Amino acid sequence: MENSFSILIIEDDVLLNDMTKRLLTQHGYCVTSAYSGSEALLLIEKSSFDLILLDLMLPGIPGEIVLGKIKSMMDIPIIGVSAKTDVDSKVNLIRNGADDYITKPFDNQELLVRIEAVLRRFRKSTGANDSKTLHFKDLSLDTEAMEAKIGNTPIALTRYEYLILQLLMSAPSKVFTKNNIFESVWNENFIGDDNAINVHIGNLRKKFANVNPEEKYIQTVWGLGFKMLLASGDNRHSGSGEKRQFWSTENSHLQFE
Repeated sequence: MENSFSILIIEDDVLLNDMTKRLLTQHGYCVTSAYSGSEALLLIEKSSFDLILLDLMLPGIPGEIVLGKIKSMMDIPIIGVSAKTDVDSKVNLIRNGADDYITKPFDNQELLVRIEAVLRRFRKSTGANDSKTLHFKDLSLDTEAMEAKIGNTPIALTRYEYLILQLLMSAPSKVFTKNNIFESVWNENFIGDDNAINVHIGNLRKKFANVNPEEKYIQTVWGLGFKMLLASGDNRHSGSGEKRQFWSTENSHLQFE
């Protein structure tokens, strides 16, 4: 089976991680492995994924904390993986944002079916809007009405501010170079004068801060460009007073312990 879905496996057991990666790769998925919560958060900052398999018993940052951090950054389907079989553990995980739960050990076919089902549900739920409204943290952008809001508070944007924000929110994990922005917003190549982009980004940040001064939304990636700021707590931004963001990194049947 061929598909274009990208899956992140977060599992500290190297053997189990590799076996699961091999299984999913054989079924056409593009798979990336992380072996700790901090490594996973770093990968999520740099890349986009369609689904995450999250082991709860991780070294360092517990899986439940990783789940909360990811869900606060973006809306992405997550399947929790654990040896815990009690109902309370399953219920709490779902309440905290997981889209499904599978217990170890599990059959390969069960894992594949659950992945397919979660992806199908997620596509169906997001397909109803057909990407007409983009969401990031408490910021929303209605691409039909061309309106931005933080919570329920409308934000007045100029044409170029709207187009830049729409581009950044279309792929929150992606770094957009200044040339990307010029080509998309102004329909021309970047010729070295980045003052126009910097002014519009600065105006967006000021407007956001007027509504929610406790949150940050746009990150400057030094020497590259801009992206949406996935987490606010551990960041060092650009020369405009913000901070750049860093995370520290630390068979038919699969048997898990």
